Amino acid sequence: MNTPTTDSSSKPNAGSVFLYFGPLTFLIYLSLPSGYMLDIATTYMLKNQLHASATQIATFRLLTAIPLYFAFVFGMTRDLWNPFGMRDRGYFILFSLVTAGVYLWMASSPITYTGLFVGMLLVMMSSRLVMAAYQGLLALIGQEHLMSGRLSALWQIVSSIPVILGAVASGYLADHMTPSRVFMLMAGLSLLIVATGFWKPRSVFSHAYDQPLAQHGSFWGNVRRLLKHKAIYPAVLIMFLWSFAPGSNTPLQFYLTNNLHGSDAIYGYFNAIFAFSFVPVFFIYGYLCKRYSLEKLLWWGAIIAVPQMIPLAFIHSAHTAVWLAVPMGLMGGIVTAAIFDLSMRSCPSGLQGTLMMLVDGFYALSYRGGDIVGSKIYSSSPTHGFLYCVIATTFVYALMLPALLLVPKKLIATADGQANAELAVVEA
Repeated sequence: MNTPTTDSSSKPNAGSVFLYFGPLTFLIYLSLPSGYMLDIATTYMLKNQLHASATQIATFRLLTAIPLYFAFVFGMTRDLWNPFGMRDRGYFILFSLVTAGVYLWMASSPITYTGLFVGMLLVMMSSRLVMAAYQGLLALIGQEHLMSGRLSALWQIVSSIPVILGAVASGYLADHMTPSRVFMLMAGLSLLIVATGFWKPRSVFSHAYDQPLAQHGSFWGNVRRLLKHKAIYPAVLIMFLWSFAPGSNTPLQFYLTNNLHGSDAIYGYFNAIFAFSFVPVFFIYGYLCKRYSLEKLLWWGAIIAVPQMIPLAFIHSAHTAVWLAVPMGLMGGIVTAAIFDLSMRSCPSGLQGTLMMLVDGFYALSYRGGDIVGSKIYSSSPTHGFLYCVIATTFVYALMLPALLLVPKKLIATADGQANAELAVVEA
């Protein structure tokens, strides 16, 4: 049984690793088609220009995100295919170029439901391969250098910045920019990721793909190893439960703007403050993960997060909801970072891209599916529909507690930086 080395001479300085993943994370999440900036902007295109209903918008989001639900296919591709002999950097170059090309096509086309649907579906596909390379590389380095907790914290902190910017900018984009200019902006951001593909710092890439945890076997051998790897199942399940929030997307958007008569921008402001409120807790997680076992952090985080949505049941104005976004965000920070930490630890050797994208796919499926369920619940009662959404979300969050009992004890028994026998190489 081989485990990651803890010899300090074999590990790069954590700061140099952060210096690479920080800017890369920012650019990838700012340009995501499923990110707040474009996702909210397209919902306003549908709502204001094409006059779509809440259910139609939720359905659009659900269907255009189909590549996200099957993200494990893109992850397996990342683990097996080596474009240009550059591994993950080859994906950053090739598929960011493809994504930029699709955005430019959308910018030059008239705004129609069909055109918007096809374009978003295509960029969802190409961007998944970029994301597979990013998350696979992140998990590999996290495992090899026993820093999955700190990288999870960095990942969540930096990715929150595009979320905040996107949430704020989405309202501005809806009010002041044409769809054509929005898509040109997204194309420009995608081209910036191409440039990162030519960056190869030794602290990250020196012998990273030569280590035992990076080795894989044949396609079918990989499939068998993945299915036999018990740690993957609770990681996927817990992510699914945490992402299933029937009250937090389209129902909240319509409740704030239609029922409480807030402006179109108010939903973006809520999401920006909500996302920003996670950030201080992510910094705290980066400190705690080196001092407490992942098991304790998962339990603490889940217990705190269960009642996260309850404050929304008591709002009577859109501005009150914006203020309540602060405690709601603070309540979700620990469990969010801990779940991604768990996901990285749970990856089988050589299949980091596959498992991370499997988790990512279930996150997307749960997020979009919860939106569909929430929209139907919201539409079921003009008076109490949103309250029912809050109750449903709280119930699902509570299911995380029994799900934690399924996680292998040894996998989460250690703190970040401590040797863990469960992070072992499973030979193909």
